[in-house]
Order: sequence, then C-alpha cells, then structure tokens
Amino acid sequence: MATTTPTRGAHTPPPGAVGTPTGRSKWRTRLWRLDDKVSPYAYISPFFLVFGAFGLYPLIYTGWIALHRVEMVSMNQSEWVGWGNFDKILHDSEFWTAVANTFVIGVISTVPQLLVALGLAHLLNYKLRATTFWRTVILTPYATSVATAALVFALVFRADGGLLNWVLHFVGFGHTNWANGHWTSKIAISVIVIWRWTGYNALIYLAAMQAVPSDLYEAASIDGATRWQQFRKVTIPSLRPTILFTIVISTIGSMQLFGEPLLLEGGSTGTTGGNQNQYETLSIYLYNYGWKLGHLGWAAAVAWAMLVLLLLIALINWIVGRFVRKSAA
Repeated sequence: MATTTPTRGAHTPPPGAVGTPTGRSKWRTRLWRLDDKVSPYAYISPFFLVFGAFGLYPLIYTGWIALHRVEMVSMNQSEWVGWGNFDKILHDSEFWTAVANTFVIGVISTVPQLLVALGLAHLLNYKLRATTFWRTVILTPYATSVATAALVFALVFRADGGLLNWVLHFVGFGHTNWANGHWTSKIAISVIVIWRWTGYNALIYLAAMQAVPSDLYEAASIDGATRWQQFRKVTIPSLRPTILFTIVISTIGSMQLFGEPLLLEGGSTGTTGGNQNQYETLSIYLYNYGWKLGHLGWAAAVAWAMLVLLLLIALINWIVGRFVRKSAA
C-alpha cells in the first residue's frame, strides 16, 4: 500500500493561530522582559538623583572649595592653596577648643539620654493603662523644633530672672551664670539635647524590646529570675545591636550640634559660642568662619574635618561592637 509523504510546510499553522508567536506577541514579550529588567532601577532612581543633586555634588564641591581660598565677597574668584586651609585649622587653638567642647557635650548628653531612654522603654514595655498616650507624651519633645526648645530653655537658664536661678535662689543656692560658665554652659546645652531626644530613643528601644521572644522571659521567670535580672540577662543582650545603632546616631547628632548652642543665650547677643568659646561646637566654629567672617575655604576644610572625625568615631564604634559580639558569643 502506497503512502504519501506530506510536503514540507503542509501542516504549518496559519499566522495568528494559538501557540504561534506573532510579531505583536514577540514585541510584548520583549517589552515585558525590558520592563522586568529596567523597572527596579527606575523605582530606585529618584533616590540616587536626589542624593546626587543634594548629597554627592555638595560633598564634592565642598571638597573643591576646601582646597582653594574662597571668600564670601568674591565667590567667583578662587586661589589654589592645596592643604593650606587644613593646615590653618589644625594649627588654630580655637578649632581644638571646638573639638573638645563637641566631645564633652556629646558625652554628657548622649550617656544620660540613652540610659534614661532605656529605662523609659522598659517601663513602657509593661502593660500600662493609656499606653498610646504615654508613648505620645514622650515623643512630643522630639516633635518640637530645635529653635523653640532652645529659646524656651534660654529663658530657663537665663542669668537675670531665669526660672532655674529663681528656683535655686528659693532653695538657698547662689546665683549662677549658666551661659558664661565653662561647665554650666555645656550642662545647659546637654539638658536641651537630652530633653529633645530621649523620647525618640525610648521608642526605638521599645520597638526592639517588643521584638524579643516572650519565651525567653518565661524561661527566665521559671528559673526564678526577678524583673531586674530579666532586664540585665535577657533584655540588654537582645538590644545590643539597637543600642549600638542609637550610640552611632547620637554621636553623629552631637557632632552636628548647632541650634542649641547658637540660641543658648536667646540669640540676642553678638557672641556665638560664648565670650570665651566655652560652648563653641564644631558646627558653630564652621558657621563663624564661613558665614560671619566669610572665609568659605576655611569653613569647607572644617566640614571635611568633621566628616573625618565622624568616620573615625564610626570605626571605633564598629570595633567596639564587634568586640562585644565576640565576647558575648
């Protein structure tokens, strides 16, 4: 019986049949693949565009100015000085005074702030009545602008007729000029910082505490551990990464301290940072030389010096955190 061999292409489906890629379907497939590859970059591109325009470009431009002599009155004229601006600030005693003031204010404001925040978070972690109300109350100072807080505390610490001096005089203590004292001015600024940022850090600690598994507390309670022992043996070890994070953030904030010392005396005096630079921070030092005296090259060098100090502090925090993790393991 003879068989017939089908000719080539006899059973080829017509164009448009099911399962046959047409020109339009091929285009849609390519478009879908392109969208799958490009869309993630398109979604994150606004961040990089904004960062490039308002973060990376100012950083590079500041570095360029730091290597030139640029004055406020003639910004279109610049003279290459290389390391000259950095050499000036490193040999300026006022710069090192500002570094010391920044460090001291950072320590006496950060340590009490984080300790109090940890205690408040521990209290809020219990089942209290009106929990939302108390959380809102401790966050209220953070929502207050730095100018408002500084001006209010300037009235509190005012030498003539200030509320704190009135209270101290009422209980038998003498008159204190808070802004002109070397330590009293730093304490006054630290009080403002502690008041503003304690609630913010307390809520961060509270969120971390609520992420700790309840089984750990139940096991510790079965073993007879008290509330204080549970806090030391369970809560603190679980919060080590969060505590390190708040230390780094608070350190960065202390390096950028500007509004509180600027408005300590109510912004009504001509001296910025104190008549003896007793509470002049690095940000105030930069402001004085950049905007009051007009030495933009000098100010840009100070900005880069602050960046280097922040990187060194971050490196120290990282080394300490790594050592603590290894010792706890």
